[in-house]
Amino acid sequence: MTRLRLAFLGTPQFAVPTLNALVAVGHDIAAVYSQPPRPQGRGHKLQPSPVHLAAQGHGIAVHVPASLKGAEEQAAFRALKLDAAVVVAYGLILPKAVLEAPRLGCFNLHASLLPRWRGAAPIHRAIMAGDAETGVMVMRMEEGLDTGPVLSTFRTAIDEATTTGALQDLLAHAGARLMAETLGKLVRGAVHEDAQSGEGVTYARKITVEEARVDWSKPAPVVLRQIHGLNPAPGAWTMHGEQRLKILRVTVAGGGGVAGTVVGAPLVVACGDGALRIEELQRAGRGAQDADEFVRGFALPPGTRFA
Repeated sequence: MTRLRLAFLGTPQFAVPTLNALVAVGHDIAAVYSQPPRPQGRGHKLQPSPVHLAAQGHGIAVHVPASLKGAEEQAAFRALKLDAAVVVAYGLILPKAVLEAPRLGCFNLHASLLPRWRGAAPIHRAIMAGDAETGVMVMRMEEGLDTGPVLSTFRTAIDEATTTGALQDLLAHAGARLMAETLGKLVRGAVHEDAQSGEGVTYARKITVEEARVDWSKPAPVVLRQIHGLNPAPGAWTMHGEQRLKILRVTVAGGGGVAGTVVGAPLVVACGDGALRIEELQRAGRGAQDADEFVRGFALPPGTRFA
């Protein structure tokens, strides 16, 4: 394999397997770029991103600029004299000067079947919309939002038990293999670039707090997809009096009634059409529990109303 001199740009845990894979196959990672440390936890201490920590573990220099728009940052990037740059959920827009700096270009691992779900939250949106399948794609980056030609694709099915957490893990590891294989083909001149279709374009906007509130008046399959699409983060939530509950996993159940009302034990809740059995949930400041365990310490009998 021809060893490429690369920069890796990524931030969340989703990006870590790709960084590890590129190191494992022997590429020269000249630098890693990640989002600056953010305050986390009860003490609000600054914590490096998962990619930052992974890069440190490999002994790779880490850069955490707030922006890549400045001339100084762009000159520093050019000075790396890269063959290519690999981008996985970095979180900053790359200016034209950065995109054009590497000899072979910049390549993004995006977690959807483009042009569907361009943008920030493609995994969440695919599940919430009821898509039958999704995947990851390696694409050549352009100035537009996820508009570049596609070099390679991995596909996988989505079913009603699929959560964003599980799907993120699957796609992170499949995407890591895909990126490593694609860069190998790129070096050999064995990769074909396919322009994205102009039809079927959708945008995966960020999830808002209010959007994560469960609307029990919707049909049961729609509520199920919302809950699973927001598991584990930011988490679909509902109110019981003054208590905010995060609903993590559900299954379709028989029965019905007034939307948002517990109509069966343990924790069968009526929706606008049909009902769902809550399988796993969480109180603020507590760990996740299955429904049987939860109701032993926090009674939610039939007739309880969620809002």
